[in-house]
Amino acid sequence: MSLIVKICGLSTRETLDVALQAGADMVGFVFFPPSPRHISLETARDLGQQARGRAVKVALTVDADDATLANIVEALRPDILQVHGKETVARLRDIKQALGLPVMKAIAVATAADLAPLPGYAAVADRILFDARAPKDATRPGGLGAVFDWHVLENLDLKLPFMVSGGLHAGNVAEAVRVTRAGGVDVSSGVERTPGLKDPEMIRHFIRAARAIENNSTLAAAGGR
Repeated sequence: MSLIVKICGLSTRETLDVALQAGADMVGFVFFPPSPRHISLETARDLGQQARGRAVKVALTVDADDATLANIVEALRPDILQVHGKETVARLRDIKQALGLPVMKAIAVATAADLAPLPGYAAVADRILFDARAPKDATRPGGLGAVFDWHVLENLDLKLPFMVSGGLHAGNVAEAVRVTRAGGVDVSSGVERTPGLKDPEMIRHFIRAARAIENNSTLAAAGGR
């Protein structure tokens, strides 16, 4: 199975087009006002039309209420919802039933103890995203450019598709996949010049690095026959 590459926090037509042309499998859009990557519903409608049929559209929300989610879905027409807050298992179930869309649950990781809620979420979610736990004084969730200890996931037995995020960039994505055996990688700040401002060449570089992992794995498998 090929590695899924997600570029998250896209906010302009230019950078979205770069991600699409470079071959991103998923493109993520943030709907959370405290984030420098937050976009309006009007922008979401425009970018959603641009991405339609070219990649999986992901709407990232944080503890959003029903009305907010409905507005986002109407504007972006996402293919999957990424819930990045303190949503409970019951809340995930309600969101899926109300909106009829698959859900990816982000789980903040610092130590193995953070995996305790995983079985409950895995029973309802369609995909899991493991992200670095935010610092205690952070004003928003997510790794905020930090890397977590990937070895926490080393012996993970999870039937559900999962991705890793948090501090990824072109220089470390191969090691992240090697350790975690994740089926997908998610990058945001690792392809930015400044918070919220994506760099086209960094996007291309990250996707090339991720695709090189697949190529090396294929060559290794062929050589072992």
